[in-house]
Amino acid sequence: ESDSWHQGALKFKEYCEANSNGTIEVDVFPNSQLGPEVDMIQGILSDSGTVDITFTGESMQTYQPDLGMIGMPYLIQSDEQMEKVLTGEVGQEFEGLMEACGMKCLGYFTRGPRYITSTKKITNVADCNNLVIRTPQSAMTVAAFQALGAKPTPMALSEVFTSLQQGTIEAQENPLAMIETQSFYEVCPYLILTAHLRAWVYIAMGLTQYNRLSDSQRAVVDAAGAECQAHEHELFLDNEEKYYNQLQEQGMEFIEVDTKEFADAMVNGVLPILTDSQKKIYDEIEALA
Repeated sequence: ESDSWHQGALKFKEYCEANSNGTIEVDVFPNSQLGPEVDMIQGILSDSGTVDITFTGESMQTYQPDLGMIGMPYLIQSDEQMEKVLTGEVGQEFEGLMEACGMKCLGYFTRGPRYITSTKKITNVADCNNLVIRTPQSAMTVAAFQALGAKPTPMALSEVFTSLQQGTIEAQENPLAMIETQSFYEVCPYLILTAHLRAWVYIAMGLTQYNRLSDSQRAVVDAAGAECQAHEHELFLDNEEKYYNQLQEQGMEFIEVDTKEFADAMVNGVLPILTDSQKKIYDEIEALA
């Protein structure tokens, strides 16, 4: 609940309730209380009444495969490039894809780069051979880690700590915030600075639910989205530095690697599985580097 997304959600609630003359009430449910992301997406799209807004991005690829490009390794190399993507034509394209699925984008939260944490020391791609690593259930991520020679093992985030502890898996990959809040430093002595993925999530509201609001309510919700995006970004930048220092204090050994070597292997592993429209998005984002 201390993480920047939760604080962003609280800011959204505060803004909506303060500016809607009591006509909008927002309930915030942290820590996956309403179920996993996939269930929340289904709940919103089916207008079940249990959930109206969630944070999502790459997981929407089930409905619109091109949104899977949010999870393309080494596609976005810097915060500046991310900004260009999200505020430019490509960003509009992604938001259009979200709307085609039935989701209205009210803003976005950027995520810190993803790094590998491991129970064994990794200094180059060869060290990843046969490494059993937990990954999200994403074809792109699985292909990328297979290209390193690793054995990607998708599993729920809630199972990762115990699996590392028991030796069922040897590694996992996540942004610093997740490594810190999930206490992975207790079971992984090594943090490998691959920065293999920079991604984002949208503050996404069901289009059906959004269209049900009055014009003045929609204006409040739009403004709340912008407000919470700015608030979260400020916290996110502070937190990145804080987590970096905290993890080192917890005794993790940070290992610098040749990211070009990792990028060449991972990108070449994923390019063959991209569709034509995904390749087009890949080229558009590459051009903004």
